[in-house]
Amino acid sequence: MLYLIASCIALLFGPLFYRYFSSGSGLQKGLDGFIFVSLGGLVLIHILPELLEHGGFITLFFVLLGVWGPTASEKLFHRYSTITHNITLLLGIGGLLLHTITDGGAMVLAQQEGNSTLLALGVIMHRLPVGVAIWWLLKPQVGTRWASAVLAAMMALTAVGYFAGEHLLTQLSLENTVYLQAFVTGSILHVVLHQPHGHQQEDKHGKYQYQAGIGSLFGLGLLTLLLLMDTGGHEHAHQPHGSEQFLSWLLTISPILVGSYFIATSRFALGLRPSSPSLALRWLQRLAGPEALLITLLLLGPWFALYQVIGLLAIGLLMTMTQVKITDPHPSIPDSALGFGFGQLVDRSAPWIILSLVLANLIGHPSVPLENPALQVFILLLVFLPMRFCNLGAVILALALAYSGWSQIAIAFTLLAAPVLSIGQLKLMNWKQGLMLGGILLAGLMVADQVVLSSTVTLQLPDTVNVLGLVIIILLFGASLLRLGPRQFLSRLMINIKSTSHHHDHASSHENSAGHSHSHTKANHTEHHHKHQ
Repeated sequence: MLYLIASCIALLFGPLFYRYFSSGSGLQKGLDGFIFVSLGGLVLIHILPELLEHGGFITLFFVLLGVWGPTASEKLFHRYSTITHNITLLLGIGGLLLHTITDGGAMVLAQQEGNSTLLALGVIMHRLPVGVAIWWLLKPQVGTRWASAVLAAMMALTAVGYFAGEHLLTQLSLENTVYLQAFVTGSILHVVLHQPHGHQQEDKHGKYQYQAGIGSLFGLGLLTLLLLMDTGGHEHAHQPHGSEQFLSWLLTISPILVGSYFIATSRFALGLRPSSPSLALRWLQRLAGPEALLITLLLLGPWFALYQVIGLLAIGLLMTMTQVKITDPHPSIPDSALGFGFGQLVDRSAPWIILSLVLANLIGHPSVPLENPALQVFILLLVFLPMRFCNLGAVILALALAYSGWSQIAIAFTLLAAPVLSIGQLKLMNWKQGLMLGGILLAGLMVADQVVLSSTVTLQLPDTVNVLGLVIIILLFGASLLRLGPRQFLSRLMINIKSTSHHHDHASSHENSAGHSHSHTKANHTEHHHKHQ
């Protein structure tokens, strides 16, 4: 009974937080950062893997429908975009209400012998961002009365789940409602990504990004605490895909990633810079860095590294000889090598590295039956086209897929295609250049199908070095979050995420190549989209 009372009290922190944090734009930005990271991270790392475990690959379709469906509706029916947004908000709130019943049941399970009390504590603590998010989303749009009614309904439904017994929980189990919950989960992500109308205050100069960064770090701390509790007693903590897997990957990758940033700093100091007048050198930096090759060599092995060098050399020669311009160039170059390697490059690569790990944790899930290499390549193609992976993000994704047991064809395709194969880059190429690029990638796939690239010669570092590397990466990524704020930090990943940012910082300019009129068209489209959000 004590758990039930504590979980209801946790929800009441929502109005309290809102009252004190909505008094100024800076504090409001901090609250936005907290919700963006804590609730968004909870969905991506905790809820989605569980949905995949019960619903399989088709679950991802319903999640994507929930995320992008409202955006597509807003674009198709501009006049009714507000109605669409409100319906999505209603779905998201409805999903959270449904989830509260299972929360109540989880607290009953935690009281049984043999189960850890950390499960109940985790349920109680994750109510904090949920309660804050409910008030933050509803209060500006429907007023205090309705927002209070929703919180009261959440408390009541938690009590229903607590007292209803196993029969009701069986009816509302994931097996019976997995696709509905997947769609609603996507709706929650949509609402988190798109700030509510009541919070679209002007911040054109980004002066409150520091406060947003502080809020996001608090959200990250809470999320980390929740995930650590999840490994301590949750019924699906034994699953290989979850917080334990995530932490294992981070520990392995972090020290090598720090080494890659040192290499980037050194090559900048030696004159290999994004501002180089040589198109060949600029393409070298876009495709390989060459700091990305270090990760491939040490963690995927020498054969994959040799394959990557030859493949990217062929792509780089094609792009240079046919004078293809690079999408999304560095808009400005810092004066110091350290400012580039551990500042600007961290800002550009950190979101891609995090996205790569999250993606691999989802599409590499054992419940997602993607054993066919051709299907794996097709899924990766769908991922690459709307994005523009940096070279470090591409290598991290390839590495995480290798750890997830994907075929070497998919891993090899990621190494070659991720840094170059995007709609933004293809727009800067004619059909002949596109066909030649496709030919190189097809040849690379054929080679990967015939030659064994896997190797047991990979670097194994002591645990102390891995932990130290992880601490350094956390500090670097945390500093980047503070500089940019969470929305600007992630604004480079996709067009729809970018459009939620209410200022246009130079670091988020996407496909901003000089002399190409399509960039002006996109700017107009983004401005038009803002009017309808």
